[in-house]
Amino acid sequence: MAEAGTPKKLPLDALWRARTSKFGDFAGYDMPLQFEGLIAEHTWTRSHAGLFDVSHMGPSFFALPKGHGLEGDAAHKKVASLIERLVPADIQGLKPGQVRYTMITNAEGGVLDDLMIARPAEPGAAGDLYIVVNAGCKHQDWALIEEATKGEANLVRADDRCLLALQGPSAQVVAAAVIDPALAEMSFMSVKRYDVFGRLTVTRSGYTGEDGYEILVRAEHATDLANALLAHPEVKPIGLGARDSLRLEAGLCLYGHDLDPTTSPIEADLAWTIQKRRREAKDFPGAARIAAELANGPKRKRVGIRPNDRAPAREGVEIQAGGKSVGIVTSGGFSPVLNAPISIGYVDAEFAELGAGIDLIIRGQARPATIVPLPFVPHKYHRPQKA
Repeated sequence: MAEAGTPKKLPLDALWRARTSKFGDFAGYDMPLQFEGLIAEHTWTRSHAGLFDVSHMGPSFFALPKGHGLEGDAAHKKVASLIERLVPADIQGLKPGQVRYTMITNAEGGVLDDLMIARPAEPGAAGDLYIVVNAGCKHQDWALIEEATKGEANLVRADDRCLLALQGPSAQVVAAAVIDPALAEMSFMSVKRYDVFGRLTVTRSGYTGEDGYEILVRAEHATDLANALLAHPEVKPIGLGARDSLRLEAGLCLYGHDLDPTTSPIEADLAWTIQKRRREAKDFPGAARIAAELANGPKRKRVGIRPNDRAPAREGVEIQAGGKSVGIVTSGGFSPVLNAPISIGYVDAEFAELGAGIDLIIRGQARPATIVPLPFVPHKYHRPQKA
């Protein structure tokens, strides 16, 4: 067991150390940061398939106690109603095999974490949910879930397993060849279990803006699975550095930077995550503030920012308009696809109009920039064509 203050090692630590020496502490885990280099890895993921180790995340299973006596939709609605005490999404409305992105909100309408909640596809798992929370918040989140549900359901941590993300335009071909041809039939934001490499829980999801899968595998089978994926010529290992630049290009929030306990889902341009039933019921933490912002608009908004020159604007950079402070950058870096700096930030609502000019205060100097749409690079999620 790691000593206090010592980063934990991933289940695949030895596999990654054989390929790179560039590791760093992230959320209490010793994570591979780069293999071939950030731009090379970023570009490979956008054009082929990248394999990311995201085992630092917080996968878990939340299930009604054995012998609960409910079946099918009734069992699902019961377990979903328990988790809805914490999140504003319509979890009861999930269809079998569907995944939903949502947030845990506090009483003030701020975001305590963002997470994925899935309803298993298998009929025998109707009273179960598969939940993946963020690495830095997982212990807090699990404590909140247990406190809010007080034994009405059981939370089983699965962060002793390995969570791999296979991302990029070749992900479907690779997953179908290495794991099961049926993975090609999965749609974006769906989940299914596969009895191969032990037993896998697979979601068609990810945080790069590309098509892909997140695969939960028991630690004893993780090396075999990772090696099988890496043996495919379309796959290369990708570090934490490129994972961040990919999600930034995709305009996706990073908790602790673009989301925090003072920021509402509406300010963050995530109103789409709150479905009609929950908006009308107003029965979730922070509903008063969130309902007011839905009705009247938030005082500030999350926006995309393109600096007009080559100077990158990173987290903490002040945003001004007409010499007045109107916001702050929460994420920033370089876009390999656009070959230009990009940033995400919050500005007062009156300055959030697309095309509006702003100034970024970098090293005391005002540098011009423009408010632009998100994402910076179009999403390529796999959605079935409607007939």
